[in-house]
Amino acid sequence: MRILLASDKYKGSLTATQVAATLRRVLEKEIPGVVCDVCPIADGGEGTTEAMITALGGEWVEVPTFDAQGRAVTARYGLISTGDALEAVMEMSAASGLAMVSDRPLDPTTASTYGTGVMMQDALERGAQKILIGIGGSATNDGGTGMAQALGFHFLDAAGKTLECVPRDLDQLASITTPPVRPIKVQVACDVNNPLLGPQGCTRVYGPQKGVNCFDFFEYRLGKLADGVKRQLGVDAAEVPGAGAAGGLGYGLIAFCGAELVSGFDLVADAVNLKQRIAAADLVITGEGRLDAQTLHGKGPVGVAQMARAMGRRVAAFAGAIDESPALRAHFDLAHAIKPAEMPLAEAIARAEELLEAAVRKAMPEIRALLG
Repeated sequence: MRILLASDKYKGSLTATQVAATLRRVLEKEIPGVVCDVCPIADGGEGTTEAMITALGGEWVEVPTFDAQGRAVTARYGLISTGDALEAVMEMSAASGLAMVSDRPLDPTTASTYGTGVMMQDALERGAQKILIGIGGSATNDGGTGMAQALGFHFLDAAGKTLECVPRDLDQLASITTPPVRPIKVQVACDVNNPLLGPQGCTRVYGPQKGVNCFDFFEYRLGKLADGVKRQLGVDAAEVPGAGAAGGLGYGLIAFCGAELVSGFDLVADAVNLKQRIAAADLVITGEGRLDAQTLHGKGPVGVAQMARAMGRRVAAFAGAIDESPALRAHFDLAHAIKPAEMPLAEAIARAEELLEAAVRKAMPEIRALLG
């Protein structure tokens, strides 16, 4: 018997790799001779790099860089060898994430994606021919200008002076100079469809959580950026679905790196050969911290379930909590919540590994039935 373990993380408690390790430990003890294929998954957000490094046997790289407020930090990303090619896998939140600056008052007028660009430049210098980047969890609203500056772009005022490339100064943008960029493919894991500007753009929809309290201030500056990029670089990407992701980093990656924005789950699934691994399995087990209505909109567990069902495979899910939605539960042959209803959430998070192990043991008769 072969079981594919393709779970996402339990946010705040277990990484996707830890979930898979717990599942594997119980299953190998309860089902003699079972083969567990460990394939942690993600949907492009936090945990994407770890899932891909674990599934594909890559290596971690640490690089000195900067957080969104310019403080020195160390970030890490992954390198994966694929034949003769070298791919880098990273998350912008490792350098420019909101959680990293939660210890100080938020100042979106000076928050920059420069540190993300430093990670990308490091990957280039190590010989990467492709960069896969997840852009969830941003602390920035700079349209990706900080990232571009780290890659060698210069944003100049009317006197030819280099701007600091933070939203505060973009109203002075007059011209953009480009570096001799080496050819590289950039794919962006993005599961939102917001444009750069307007009522559904990055400033109005996501800005408030980053400290934005004056929409016009940022709209004008990002509009000035979009006009300059269109005029000088010939790129008109402000309306591309996903351009508004991560404070406009989606836009910046398109404009300055020629990036392709793709579904986070689809990107990870393709990179880890998920279809082939499902085809080789007798049962697929997936899950995440909470299965609810949001899970139906591009999240990993439903993506796994849909792919498995299309190939005639049974699917079980274990999650911290599971909504009783018929539309959600219809995707799974078996769905178990590991958190007891009466247990406080904080306690459940602290005891997640123990609770997952107990839930899998309790569900063993059903798991055996699914295996036939």
